[in-house]
Amino acid sequence: MQFDKPTVLTVDQKFRYYEEAVQNAEGEVETLQDLYKSIRNKKAKVLREDFCGTGSVMCNWVTQGPDFYSFGVDLDPEPVNWGKENHLTKLNSEQQSRVNYILGDVFETSTEKADLIIALNFSYFIFKKRKQLINYFTKVKEHLADDGVFVLDLFGGPESMMPLEEKTKQKGFNYYWDCHKFNPITHECLYRIHFKPKGQKKVKNVFTYDWRLWGFAELREILDDAGFSKTIAYWEGDDGDGGGDGEFKPTEEIDNCDGWVGYIAALK
Repeated sequence: MQFDKPTVLTVDQKFRYYEEAVQNAEGEVETLQDLYKSIRNKKAKVLREDFCGTGSVMCNWVTQGPDFYSFGVDLDPEPVNWGKENHLTKLNSEQQSRVNYILGDVFETSTEKADLIIALNFSYFIFKKRKQLINYFTKVKEHLADDGVFVLDLFGGPESMMPLEEKTKQKGFNYYWDCHKFNPITHECLYRIHFKPKGQKKVKNVFTYDWRLWGFAELREILDDAGFSKTIAYWEGDDGDGGGDGEFKPTEEIDNCDGWVGYIAALK
């Protein structure tokens, strides 16, 4: 009797598929600069990317010019090493000298003070207790320049709390976002990412996220408790077809929708 061999993704496929499906580093840098400039009336020069993973954003950051520097902090050597091989090597030697990958804990790693610190891809959702978030946000504030801004993204809506698997077709593979479990009492949740290479079987649980789903109101209150002077909520505009248009604007009141992504900017 013969059995089909299970499809196994290489490390390269794993991170390449992820970035192609959910990231746009060049667009992210543009959005972050627009956001910072709208607050401080100038461009941010020094970026610190916490939970940087492969560092695609921080590598793209330094391509803006010779005065732009970046620091990226992450505990996991696998994405960091892949990022060095696939993002850092695409920069010239002068640009590479302004990129700093740091394998370490965001609570213990010190860098020079940054104009902009980011925690994106909902990475800080790993902190499930209010006290943990206060401690983390306090550490962030310590590493911000006097006119620094801390930016984090978040998501929500009814679809983020219900069992749901969404498929998105990409070039050469399908991407699946799986809301596997949600506890409405604690807001603890389990999300998974699956991939299906063209002509092959689906590879399940390539990435698994054991998080707490935090909302705008509680995050802004916690940032206030951590000593930030002001927070600004950003909501994505509607493209007219039920999706986002990629433009984020500050707002204090908005209609709810099934699924949404937003930003919070916290000022030192």
